[in-house]
Order: sequence, then C-alpha cells, then structure tokens
Amino acid sequence: MKQVRIGIIGFGTVGTGTIKILLNQRELIKKRTGIDLILKKVADKDIEKPREITLSKEILTTDAMELIKNPEIDIVVELIGGIHPAKDFIIEAFRNGKHVVTANKALLAEEGNDIFLEARQKGVKLGFEASVGGGIPIIKVMREGLVANKMLAIYGIINGTTNYIFTKMTDEKIDFQDALRQAQDLGYAEADPTLDIEGIDSAHKLTILASLAYGIPLSFNKVYCEGITKITAQDIAFAGEFGYKIKLLAITKILDGEIELRVHPTMIPDNYLISKVDGVFNAIYVEGDSVGPTLYYGRGAGSMPTGSAVVADIVDIAKGSETLPFDFSEKYNIKPVQEIESRYYFRFTALDSPGVLSKISGVFGRHNISIASVIQKGRSKAGAVPLVILTHKARENDVLDAVDKIDKLPVVAGKSVFIRVEGEEY
Repeated sequence: MKQVRIGIIGFGTVGTGTIKILLNQRELIKKRTGIDLILKKVADKDIEKPREITLSKEILTTDAMELIKNPEIDIVVELIGGIHPAKDFIIEAFRNGKHVVTANKALLAEEGNDIFLEARQKGVKLGFEASVGGGIPIIKVMREGLVANKMLAIYGIINGTTNYIFTKMTDEKIDFQDALRQAQDLGYAEADPTLDIEGIDSAHKLTILASLAYGIPLSFNKVYCEGITKITAQDIAFAGEFGYKIKLLAITKILDGEIELRVHPTMIPDNYLISKVDGVFNAIYVEGDSVGPTLYYGRGAGSMPTGSAVVADIVDIAKGSETLPFDFSEKYNIKPVQEIESRYYFRFTALDSPGVLSKISGVFGRHNISIASVIQKGRSKAGAVPLVILTHKARENDVLDAVDKIDKLPVVAGKSVFIRVEGEEY
C-alpha cells in the first residue's frame, strides 16, 4: 500500500479539523484509495495549549522549518493564514520538493501569481480547495467538472458571517449592529469583523474563482469591494415589498470581452434558489455556456467542513492526480464598476411636500435612468419620509452623478442609499 507522509503547519481551528479527519478516517481513506495518509509532524507556535485532540510530543514542533526540510514528509499543509510567514513557508516547501495544500485565500488572492509560478517552476503541486467555500468542492467543480464550459457568470454567497447577519436582519427585523452582536456572541463573527463585513473576505475568494473561470492573473486589487454596514432593516423591508432579498454577493461575469469583478450588497428576487440560502451557509451559482446554470451549496467555513476540503486535496495529490496547469495568463480588460450596467434600488429621505417625486425623477431622466416602481410611505410629523425607487437597467456612472445631484436638492434630507439589483425583473 502506498504511504504518504503529511506535515501540517498550524494547529488552530482548521488544523484541528484536518488532523481529526486524517486520524479518524484513516482506515476509510485507505479502503477507498489504497493510500495510507500518515500524519508525521504538526508545527505551531503554541503546542502546549489544550485542544480538542491530543497528539504525542514526538509529532509536535514549534519550528515550521523542521517540518519543511524533513525529507520524510511528502506534503506540507499550510493552515496559519495571513501573508507572511505563510508565503515564505510555502515557497520554501516548494524549493524542498514538497507538494503543498493551503486554505489561505488571502495569500492566494494577493500573492498567488508568485506562488503558482514558483510551483510550476519547481514541478510540484498546490492544492487550494479549502480556500473558497469551505466544504463545497467548488474548485474541483470548476477545474474538472465544468472544464468543457466557457464560464459566463458566477454569483456567490461566500461569506457566512454576512449571510448570517442579513438572515437575522430579515427574519427578526433588527438593525445591522444588533445582528452583528448576535453573530459575535455565537462565534460566527470575529471581535474585529472588518474582513467579513467590509466584503474583503469575499473579494479574496472571488479573485480565486475569477482566475479559474477566465484564466486571468489573480487580480485582487481590481475587485470592487463594498461592505454591508450601510444596509438597514428598513432597506431589507422595502426589498421584501418589491419581492427581493438582500445578500452580499461576489459577482464575476464576462460581457463583450470584459470581465466584471465586484462584491457588494445585492437585491435578488426572493424566488431564486440562491436567495433562500440563509444563516452561515454558502452558495455559489456558476453558469457555463454548455451546462447552463448550476448551484453549489454547503457550509462555507468551520473546522470540519474546511478540514474535509484540505484532506480531499491531500488525497488528490497522493493519488498523483494530474491537475490543470496554473497558467493564469489570459488577457481580458477588467471593467471598472463605474461602467457596469445594473438595475438599482434607491432610498431617499424626502420632505413630505408636493412635487418631490417629480424633482427626483427629473434628475433621473436627465441621466438616462428609467423608473420601474415607487414606494412612498405616509405622511410624517417630522416632515421627511422614505421615498423608495426601483429602476430599469442603468449605467453606474450615470447613477453616481444622479445621486450626487439629488442629494443636493432642498427637498432631500440626508444621504441617499442605493443598492444594485441582479436577476430578471418581476
């Protein structure tokens, strides 16, 4: 029976899940693959901290280089996250002839072009299934299952924290801060939730998906990224009146030879399958020219789901599976967000007086923005009421110019809110 020896750098949440699977499912994997995966070494800065699983002292080390340079180790698994020293460990592993598996989406999105080039030059393999979608095997789907397709579009709910927050805001009619507090209390959000709520985590994952879809270099710095902090319970309620839900979507699509890369709160029809994905679950819609629309759903994070994806990569490499070359050299123009076309939701705080709608619609008309639906709530003693408008498709640059002018109208109080709308019109 073939034996493959594994070294893991990082004994945190994902490392613990990976180790549990390697030990507890060792016999199952042997039976299914004919490969014996042997956990040889685990490196972590703190090897004394109590964990859910206990390892012998002979396996543990505080020196990652001891593991990387060990000639008995075949595959190095990087699970510490961040850019440095993770990148240095991976490059050094390549130079020592080791294959590598990583779950590090930030590293791949921001430094992946260097990493993939080094892997090609050294003739070693890099597995990164766990970097996007946790336990959802979306990387394998795109590289293998949909290999005969030209990718047309990807829409992803790929951050469980923000999806949980929107679910709570929708179901319990609470505002963002209250929903965030609940997510933190349950451990779904970090004490500093910036990477999640500002869309950065989703942008990292979208960068990887877009490179797989279109063969372009990893282009994190070209992703338009907008978080969820400005969305209110009021916006979610109005979206529901129009027949929509609000989700943080990561979107990439190709139109007329240009690629869109954007992450932002998005209204989608509530009868779409992806709009029904709630809580901490993820879902990724992929449209290919041959297969048409497909949807992949599951847990996007967590110790065991992510560990499952890590072990799947280890098995693939151990089997000697031939993988597609990571040559992301296709040349496409990345369309600036100002040039995209979308439908839009607007919420204005307008004075409760005659002629307000005509003034706002006049500005829209001068900027080639056509109104599809309007909701205006009753009269207010305070003198200002929400005026909500849904438009037909418009160009973002026109929208930005129009909002700037509308916010300066004397009949509008406060800063206006707009949200992009995807999906077919009702």
